[in-house]
Amino acid sequence: MTYCVGMQLDCGLVFMSDTRTNSGVDNISVFRKMHQWSVPGERVITVMSAGNLGTTQSVVSLLDERTKVPEERSPSILEVPTMFQVAELIGALVRDTIARHLEGGQQAESKFNATLIVGGQIAGMPPRLFLIYPEGNFIEAGADTPFMQIGETKYGRPILLRAYDPTMSYEDAMKLLLVSFDSTIKANLSVGAPIDFSVYETDSLEARPIRRIEATDDYFSSLSEGWGEALRRAFQSLPDFDFDQYR
Repeated sequence: MTYCVGMQLDCGLVFMSDTRTNSGVDNISVFRKMHQWSVPGERVITVMSAGNLGTTQSVVSLLDERTKVPEERSPSILEVPTMFQVAELIGALVRDTIARHLEGGQQAESKFNATLIVGGQIAGMPPRLFLIYPEGNFIEAGADTPFMQIGETKYGRPILLRAYDPTMSYEDAMKLLLVSFDSTIKANLSVGAPIDFSVYETDSLEARPIRRIEATDDYFSSLSEGWGEALRRAFQSLPDFDFDQYR
């Protein structure tokens, strides 16, 4: 399984993904699920993936290949003029890749599923964030859905819903996302560190490096301990249950 989040802020975009992939409890590996392409001063595009590793790696490899050797009938994500068309292009590639794998003989469609988060900015237009489904269709983040999650989403979602604020700083967004990831990692063994992250500043049109937080990172450890302690204090401060009231 996987956990990835793309978040839209007033100041830009924040991306975070775990790196664990597993085929059973005795076959656990680390794979990067966040990838980035850019043309300095013109566009920055970030893609995160969840689902079948063979499918997602095929999609990412094809995207990368086309940026280096564009095909006449298949333009690159570095060529199309809008982020909407970037999402369309990637959606079609996901759909076609899944269909091609199904034609190879296996019949269990779920084995080949892939879901992607795509975000970025092209010069002259605002940053945009999309969630792409295995069927190739997609939805866009907005005021009502300011962040996108893929993979094992349920454990980390409550903190995002309660604490997200579009005006928050990158530092606060990172803190919020790490708490969300910590909750997910503690509840589900199929999600795990290292955690990759990237931040994009609106109108910078400059890609920042994808950075990594290890499981032993001091800040992540102190954040996890502090959040656990804060929850215990909050729980203890709540009114006591009164059985007499329900007789």
